[in-house]
Amino acid sequence: MRYLITLFIILAFKQLITAQETLPLYPAGLVPNYKNGGEKEKIETTDILRISLVQTPDIAIYLPPKRNATGQAVVICPGGGYSILAYEWEGTEVAKLLNSKGIAAFVLKYRLPDAKSSMTPHLSPLLDAKRALRLVRANAAKWNIQKDRIGIMGFSAGGHLASTLLTQFDEGDKVSKDSIEQQSSRPDFGILVYPVISMTKPIMHQGSRNRLIGTNPDAELAAKYSSELQVKKETPPTFLVHAMDDEGVPVENSLLFFQAMKDKGVSGELHVFPNGGHGFGLAVGRGHLENWTALCIDWIRSLSKK
Repeated sequence: MRYLITLFIILAFKQLITAQETLPLYPAGLVPNYKNGGEKEKIETTDILRISLVQTPDIAIYLPPKRNATGQAVVICPGGGYSILAYEWEGTEVAKLLNSKGIAAFVLKYRLPDAKSSMTPHLSPLLDAKRALRLVRANAAKWNIQKDRIGIMGFSAGGHLASTLLTQFDEGDKVSKDSIEQQSSRPDFGILVYPVISMTKPIMHQGSRNRLIGTNPDAELAAKYSSELQVKKETPPTFLVHAMDDEGVPVENSLLFFQAMKDKGVSGELHVFPNGGHGFGLAVGRGHLENWTALCIDWIRSLSKK
């Protein structure tokens, strides 16, 4: 009997710290830019949980208690060089932190361009990010969210995906029979953490570039996915954080995006830490670097006062 009680407590606790629900982005059989490539999704757990060969994109839903809810929400894009998703390190752990501050969070499991199931490889990640924003916006009332307070957040290559959405959103298809597709995919704010930005400059992350648009992309395609070249005055306010000693994705990626924001009159914040390298996630136990999350939360809260 004591064993059963203990087991029940463990299961109940596990339920509390995991997503309340996971929703597929698209109805069954209607995933765009998809073909059956005979692959199966792969999940590996070593030091972190890695997901690759994503076949069914979805969002994992993390909602704070209604009593604490701010009405804000963030769709999180884990990084992984467009090869894998660092699903816990840059996804679910971040969602739990946001929940503790009253912010709803949605971890996006997006398709990766190197899967055989992507008909046109570079289209799948952005299609999934747009759909995720639309899906959250369409369910805002149900999830106790304000439709005009939904942001996008991304780490590393997930930061590139988030930056692409921040610069290449659309207002939705108002005549679509799908009510979700009628919603705007424009985020209300963005958070980019050591993001891949450029696909044309020497400071680009070649692995991400190669997987997304190929080793020798034409100039037009490379420019399209160089987010520093795509910033416009309608780009939402954006918070950026990077480490100066990042050898994986040089800090110039964030500097270029922030300069483009300044040139277009887009508000935001840029925080460059002297040390941290690449892929520090929440930077728990990393001294001064750990403060980036507090700075980010303060910035998100400041948006509601404007």
